[in-house]
Amino acid sequence: MPKIKSNSGAAKRFRKTGNGFKHKQSFRSHILTKKSSKRKRQLRCMHQVAACDVPLIERMLPNL
Repeated sequence: MPKIKSNSGAAKRFRKTGNGFKHKQSFRSHILTKKSSKRKRQLRCMHQVAACDVPLIERMLPNL
């Protein structure tokens, strides 16, 4: 049997943690001048993936 490949796009976007997956927030890459400092600061940190999306990510990343 061949090895199961991970989805390379998902591997770049999600990281496995002890209690699920984490991901980086969107809307933080460009056009930052019109966004408030509070908004940019809150977009800085990593966030947990919603529970309904975890099975899909586990399917895309079987080797993690």
